[in-house]
Amino acid sequence: MDNRTELRDFLKSRRARLHPGDVGLRDYGRARRVAGLRREELARLASVSIAHYTRLEQGNGESVSDEVLDAVGAALRLDADELAYFHAIARRPRPCTGFKSPEAVPEGLRFLLDSLPLTPALLVGPQTKLVGWNGLAVAVFGDFAAIPEERRTLSHLLFTEPGVRELHGEGWEQAARDHVAHLRFLFGRFSGSAEIAAHLDDMLESSAEFAGMWAEHPVAQMRTRTHVLHHPVAGELTLHAERIALPDRPSCYGMDLFAAEPGSATEKALRELSGV
Repeated sequence: MDNRTELRDFLKSRRARLHPGDVGLRDYGRARRVAGLRREELARLASVSIAHYTRLEQGNGESVSDEVLDAVGAALRLDADELAYFHAIARRPRPCTGFKSPEAVPEGLRFLLDSLPLTPALLVGPQTKLVGWNGLAVAVFGDFAAIPEERRTLSHLLFTEPGVRELHGEGWEQAARDHVAHLRFLFGRFSGSAEIAAHLDDMLESSAEFAGMWAEHPVAQMRTRTHVLHHPVAGELTLHAERIALPDRPSCYGMDLFAAEPGSATEKALRELSGV
């Protein structure tokens, strides 16, 4: 997994989803040798030379100006997350640094996790590693400490842990697709990270479902989402999830919080699970 290959495949995937009629070009009905727009059509829409665009699609993006990237992004009809990703993978990689193991999680963050008795909370690090959690998160999602550390990631949980798949039920596929899209956004933000590349290679080898979703080139930041879980003890839980950035922490770390609607059956179930 490298930037040049990813840039090439991403641009091809976005050209393939557009057709001449989508962007105001005439289609004379002849059979087309490629899916979607041709390179020369895309270059014309972006007002760049075909040679310039071809070099970009070959993975040579470091010398391309932001204006050209924006023009190509507009021609490809990229949304805000896709455009940010496009800029990221076209540039030099940025490292993702900070604490790297559960033992190194600052004491204050551990206190914060434990101070949320009615909110399952996860501290998520690079490669979607779970580097911290509170007791209610264990009660809802399972014993993270029992999972080997090298597989203690959100990716592995969703795609290789049967219990987590059963917990999500019919909502598993959407949760998995959202995760894959977010993971690709992280790959762009911290492109060049050997750890992220190794994590992706491991997931591509470990799960055919992950590989299939990754091949579709989804890109989206993780935002507010709602999970309907089927807990073996508490029954149905409706949890509203938020990814919280941590001030004064590397931007590759965040906290996932799962909240219940006040007064709901889910809040009551969380109280029972937590013993509050």
